[in-house]
Amino acid sequence: MRPASITYAKILVMTDSTICYENIRHRIALAAITAGRAAQDVRLLAVSKRQSVTAIQKIATLGQREFGENYLQEAQTKIADLASLNLTWHYIGRLQSNKTRLVSSLFDWVHSVDRIKIAERLDQQRPEQSAPLNICVEVNISGEPRKGGIAVDEVPGFIESLAAFDRLRVRGLMALPAPNADLASQRAAFRLMFETLRKLNQPSITDLSMGTSDDFEAAIAEGATIVRVGTALFGQRV
Repeated sequence: MRPASITYAKILVMTDSTICYENIRHRIALAAITAGRAAQDVRLLAVSKRQSVTAIQKIATLGQREFGENYLQEAQTKIADLASLNLTWHYIGRLQSNKTRLVSSLFDWVHSVDRIKIAERLDQQRPEQSAPLNICVEVNISGEPRKGGIAVDEVPGFIESLAAFDRLRVRGLMALPAPNADLASQRAAFRLMFETLRKLNQPSITDLSMGTSDDFEAAIAEGATIVRVGTALFGQRV
């Protein structure tokens, strides 16, 4: 009886994973269509920090290819263990100078670039055999003093400075607005991000990484192209 019980438990977990994943994909598609956008214009970034390798594998078998990590040491193990799956890894945590070499070597994307010094190190330390590192410039859209990111009015000049780095490819902007349960307030912050990107008027810089489990539908309504979903996808972190 014991083997049958174990098999049933595995099936139950897989079923739960499938339900969560399909539900998030449906909500993303619905939010996009409601906003007059195509569902495929919004990518799901599965935030897998503090999730197990097994949990990531389950979501990957359902078709998810892009995963976001905040903690470098934890991510190193996962990236190595899951190398055969050819996943795309995004670094979404606060980036310190002593971590840039490994981040630049291991990851495909970095979403938290807000200092020229960090950009310079990522550029210099990107392996020659690797494609240019995709980056998003972090914007402190709510003006929170303890949060990373540059001010909105600094974005154009900062983007211009990044043109000097051949091993970096600027893909867009990222923001994590201050938590707010009011839908209108959520959308206002995301709308400001959209307008900031639009005013850059650079055809190669098109991504808006914004929206989490709590507000990704509001972000999609205001132009998000990448939404970062963790808890609503995986459940509570271990």
